[in-house]
Amino acid sequence: MALHIQEYGDRSADCLMIFLHGGGVSGWMWEKQVKAFARYHCAVPDLPGHGLSSDAPEFSIRSSAAELLQWIEDHAGGKKVVVIGFSLGAQVLTQMLGMQPALIDYAIINSALVRPVSYAARWIRPAARLSFPLIQYRWFSRLQAKTLYLGDEYLERYYEESCRMQPETLITVLEENMSFSIPPGFSEAAGKILVTVGEQEKAVMKQSAQDLVDASSHCIGVMIPGVGHGVSLARPELFNGLVDAWIHDRDLPGGYIRMAADRPRK
Repeated sequence: MALHIQEYGDRSADCLMIFLHGGGVSGWMWEKQVKAFARYHCAVPDLPGHGLSSDAPEFSIRSSAAELLQWIEDHAGGKKVVVIGFSLGAQVLTQMLGMQPALIDYAIINSALVRPVSYAARWIRPAARLSFPLIQYRWFSRLQAKTLYLGDEYLERYYEESCRMQPETLITVLEENMSFSIPPGFSEAAGKILVTVGEQEKAVMKQSAQDLVDASSHCIGVMIPGVGHGVSLARPELFNGLVDAWIHDRDLPGGYIRMAADRPRK
């Protein structure tokens, strides 16, 4: 196993919850979720090139998904499997659902880009190389952190990890992120899938959320008012309540905008 995976909570619980972080951060972004769900067996990986997996082989969405699926098979032991992903981690989760549609019981896909940005291929590498030196400055990290709702409590960790990231890792992550699309097999996923997106996110993110909802009759989509990219950090109590309701088959809390689906539901 090349990925570093930290386990928390009650390992004897009948529910295994896996939290997949976004690009440029690592497992610590789920600190408030791990505390809220400490009664369950929680696992928090660092994706390749991030955090304590910085020495792992080169990042790819597909290889990360394959490694995590194998880890689940080795450790779930009949438990209910819940996987929650944000941004890059949500893309990995989407890929996991496409590769093994029957393995995950409950999925929460938060802010996943699934519409390839074709024009980005030309400028990712030169733009990343030009902007990479800025990572060494705290003021730049502070600006970046603000867009992800990372407060002062996480700023130093974010800055330190940003400084350790290699240029090629950043380029690879951006290329994977901007070329990702819904994988074959996703529509066959048997578990319950909740797709979330912030009302203040870019149009392509909202369109991506709608694409996911339309791709599977097991998907329900909600838009969260007043929030951009990073609801689990911006409003952790609200996000945790949403997750708790979803994995216990309860009605979702009020205040969300429900997305309509273009296909009939089972």
